[in-house]
Amino acid sequence: MEKKGNIGVTTENIFPVIKQFLYSDHEIFLREMVSNAVDATQKMKTLASAGDFSGDLGDLSVRVTLDEQAGTLTISDRGIGMTAEEIDKYINQIAFSGVTDFLDKYKDKAEAIIGHFGLGFYSAFMVSKKVEIVTKSWREGSHAVRWTCDGSPEYTIDEVEKADRGSDIILHIDDDSKDYLQKSTIEQLLTKYCKFMAVPVVFGKKTEWKDGKQVDTDEDNVINSVEPLWPKSPSSLKDEDYKKFYHTLFPMNDDPLFWIHLNVDYPFTLTGILYFPRIKSNIELQRNKIQLYCNQVFVTDHVEGIVPEFLTLLHGVIDSPDIPLNVSRSYLQSDANVKKISSYITKKVADRLSSIFKENRKEYEEKWDDLKLFINYGMLSERDAFYDRAKDFALMKDTEGKYFTFDEYRTLIKDNQTDKDGNLIYLYAVNKEEQYTYIEAAKAKGYSVLLCDGELDVPTVSLLEQKLEKSHFLRVDSDTVDRLIAKDEVHELTLSQDERDNLSEAFRSQMPRLDKTEFGVEVQALGETAQPTVITQNEWMRRMKDMSRFQQGMGFYGQMPDSYMLVLNADHPLIKQILADETAATAETMKPVLSEIKGQEARLAALRQAQKNKKPEEISQADKDDLSQTEKALEDAKDKIDAGDKATVEAALTKLKDAMKGTDVEAIKAATEEASKAFYPIAEKMYQQANPQGGQAGPDMGGANFAGGAPGGSNTDPNVVDADYEVVDDDNK
Repeated sequence: MEKKGNIGVTTENIFPVIKQFLYSDHEIFLREMVSNAVDATQKMKTLASAGDFSGDLGDLSVRVTLDEQAGTLTISDRGIGMTAEEIDKYINQIAFSGVTDFLDKYKDKAEAIIGHFGLGFYSAFMVSKKVEIVTKSWREGSHAVRWTCDGSPEYTIDEVEKADRGSDIILHIDDDSKDYLQKSTIEQLLTKYCKFMAVPVVFGKKTEWKDGKQVDTDEDNVINSVEPLWPKSPSSLKDEDYKKFYHTLFPMNDDPLFWIHLNVDYPFTLTGILYFPRIKSNIELQRNKIQLYCNQVFVTDHVEGIVPEFLTLLHGVIDSPDIPLNVSRSYLQSDANVKKISSYITKKVADRLSSIFKENRKEYEEKWDDLKLFINYGMLSERDAFYDRAKDFALMKDTEGKYFTFDEYRTLIKDNQTDKDGNLIYLYAVNKEEQYTYIEAAKAKGYSVLLCDGELDVPTVSLLEQKLEKSHFLRVDSDTVDRLIAKDEVHELTLSQDERDNLSEAFRSQMPRLDKTEFGVEVQALGETAQPTVITQNEWMRRMKDMSRFQQGMGFYGQMPDSYMLVLNADHPLIKQILADETAATAETMKPVLSEIKGQEARLAALRQAQKNKKPEEISQADKDDLSQTEKALEDAKDKIDAGDKATVEAALTKLKDAMKGTDVEAIKAATEEASKAFYPIAEKMYQQANPQGGQAGPDMGGANFAGGAPGGSNTDPNVVDADYEVVDDDNK
């Protein structure tokens, strides 16, 4: 008996659609074929357990056979098989799944059935030019039939001889899919998708090395010989069982920190095991290590829709028949159950961490450096749901290696580290070695310093400032120790403005010129016992630059130059001596220059008064001659300096000359002051020319650490001198 007909589809273009668009990845055809075979086998087990089948079940393995010469790949099972009528119903009518009918009848006794869709079989046409089904139903008196289709809507059914129940799916691999005729490819795909299927999946024979080559043995090569752990009861498992299973999933990884066994059957069904791996940095490399299964069939390792984002750093497996997949079983669909599952997993993880913390705090602290990345990421990404749970078991670690909860640390520092405005100041370091002197200075004041050297510590610090009442976090090198936590006592700065300028210029002249780096100099009164010089970085600008690595829209900060401030302690004997030496050494050299400038200022004052009510034509020649006299005095001073510095002076003189042509007294005053300032940096060179053995005016800066940092804005403090910096474009390096 031969029957021909057309597959029940609404368009003749259904097969090209299936081949190109329905499934996200062509390789999953093998998953679908084997899953169907496993389902047929599981149904057979169910019939036997229900008493509807009393015969011998025999070997229930699913076998995959490759014939490279014939160009075929065959998937065989000894499941329930199909009659001609069932083929017509379940194969010829696309998307009419036999699973639904079966589950309706045996829903209380059914073994784990994989399939939910009637389209899985048709994935075979993604890689096949022709597909054959040779099948025989388990029912007594059934005849074996063969169904054949070449990828068009036309099919053929005829009776054939088949000794045993079950089905053989024969795929005639298409010319553009020859990769699927390679043994290594098929074995790799079977291992990936079928490793934990409930029925043995056999692919050829195991091999051994003999006579210089790999040869087949008589033993079946069972792909899924590994028994899954997650369906078992946690009470029946030991720690070694969990570790062994972890290394089965991830053979190259170290032992996990600990794990969470998921097992829920209401309002959804979910099992699985999530492991906390040992990681300390590099978030991206750790993703996609949670495998999603549906009734022990691998679906995907992209689980962002089910597992909260921060928990995608975990490793392990999740298995749920209730996760809504699209028709190809490749992508998650948005669904209320997904949100429920995500919330459940978050709660289970938080509860597990909390219980470990309460039951064995010492062990928890030992694992904190590895756990911190997960918890910080969770608090940042789930600022309400997870932070509210984590704040009770999240820890802070100080530079001495002691651990505290948020509340414990607040109690520790509140008396000594509250500033005059009532703000609690948390001091932190990111590198104990590089910031050693700053840490020690803070400790000498009785302050505690946190160690924030983790990958996400900088954004976490910003989060905690929002969550913790009246609290600020400052890096220990962001300011001098006296100004980190502002108290009522203030050191008075007794230097005049000229002395501050001279001192700043002496140090400024020794600053290095570095690409995309800015240096400033500030004079402060820090007390005689404080260090003579301190290099600081502005907290907020440096943090913004650090945050630009994590947050979109902040790239502007990342492009700004690094900024450092050299703070000079005006109270320190060394700084006082440098100022005295500088003043004495330059006094004689600068005397005539400064005299000329002061004389010019006096003449400008008189000119201002004389010209108050005069028109331009009424200005006397004598007043105009003042300018030429000033030029002559300044030209004499110019002869003592080099060409580069002359250009600076000449520019200032030109501006002064132009101003003198007019009657704007304020403009003349500003130009005069600018000319005066032009001489300050030149004085140092004039002094060195007159005293070649005198050495450098500033201290040795070679020991300063200029690593890291962030940009600072313009400084309006009269004690601050902004040094020049040079930005070199990447193209000109």
